[in-house]
Amino acid sequence: MSFEENIEKNNFKLPVAADPVGSYVAAKEVGKLLYISGQISIDENGKLIKGKLGENLTTEEGYKAAIRCAFSIVSQAKKYLKNDLSKIKSCIKLTGFVNSTDNFTEQPKVINGASDTIVKIFGEVGMHTRAAVSTNSLPLGVAVEVDAIFELN
Repeated sequence: MSFEENIEKNNFKLPVAADPVGSYVAAKEVGKLLYISGQISIDENGKLIKGKLGENLTTEEGYKAAIRCAFSIVSQAKKYLKNDLSKIKSCIKLTGFVNSTDNFTEQPKVINGASDTIVKIFGEVGMHTRAAVSTNSLPLGVAVEVDAIFELN
């Protein structure tokens, strides 16, 4: 199955890839690596998913927010690759940041939302290394931010 067929099979609705709002680019190719800038948690209606895990958001809500970050990562890759995801050879790494309290320790379970989604789309090619990091704040008060590195054919 192609990556696009996996998106369809899973009924994933990818958002429109947003343009950067600062002094950076959304995607950058270096050699055969494609770096995708951090994508923040935004729901299907374009509304920010805000909050702090361990305070006013559950692990499951964080997991869902991380799924949304993964959708945005794939959208950014599609945009950069001119809608041709077949140019992706593998997902190398995801780095996930979780806006959480000092006592919250389930950052890996939250970022599994992004990891599981990337694997559902890319299959074995989507298996990646990862970091799941706690932070006391994220831009605009969002719950989760995830960036990615892909290897290209």
